[in-house]
Amino acid sequence: METRMQTVLGTLMLAAATLGATSAFAQEKARNIVLVHGAFADESSWDKVAAILKAKGFEVTQVGNPLTSLQDDVAATKAALDAQTGPTVLVAHSWGGVVIGEAGNDRKVKALVYVSAFGPDRGESLTKLLEGGEPSEGTKAIRPNEQGGLIFDAAAFPAVFAGDLPKAEGEALAAKQLPSNPANFDAVTEVAAWHDKPNFYVVTTQDLVIPPDAQRFFASRMKADVTEIPASHAGLISRADDVAKVIERAAQ
Repeated sequence: METRMQTVLGTLMLAAATLGATSAFAQEKARNIVLVHGAFADESSWDKVAAILKAKGFEVTQVGNPLTSLQDDVAATKAALDAQTGPTVLVAHSWGGVVIGEAGNDRKVKALVYVSAFGPDRGESLTKLLEGGEPSEGTKAIRPNEQGGLIFDAAAFPAVFAGDLPKAEGEALAAKQLPSNPANFDAVTEVAAWHDKPNFYVVTTQDLVIPPDAQRFFASRMKADVTEIPASHAGLISRADDVAKVIERAAQ
């Protein structure tokens, strides 16, 4: 009887210690930020936000998604998370929302931030989310390149993807975009970490790629802390200060 009682007491003490550690982690401010880019972009799309956050003392990592598959992008993001020490805010733009939903169940992730991003639930794909709706102007501008990868039409990019940036800046972004594997649209998610992590959503109300109402749907389903900004799909660049403020709030 005494041995059994000692075992029970030991289990209760371990559980209490675990709960205490979890509570302390939840209250600890995150100093690490991991930024995940979307399709038709590269990690430099986060440069302005990263510079703002670094100036405020955050350790910032910009993930270079290969866009070759959901699994490859998740692996790249998990590698970045593995390199962090302590609580981390995981942030995504556009397609990156699919990626952080899969990778965000990491114990280091304190919160998730979605910026003009897809937020699929378990068992969903972008094809499923987009079916039945009227294609956005951005969707209509997606083209296959000579190798069969998907790119955003360079001529349409400045006005449709980045309408609130100077045309020259939009053209430069178009020139740096990475092609996406068409199979990414059919990749079915398995995790949806937003069910278990605090999450924040930045809705870009002038977005011609992911319509604002679709963004609001994702944010509502997540029960996210929502901030709306008058910006295009390139709001992470045109309104970098506003986006950085949301990320900083998520780190608290």
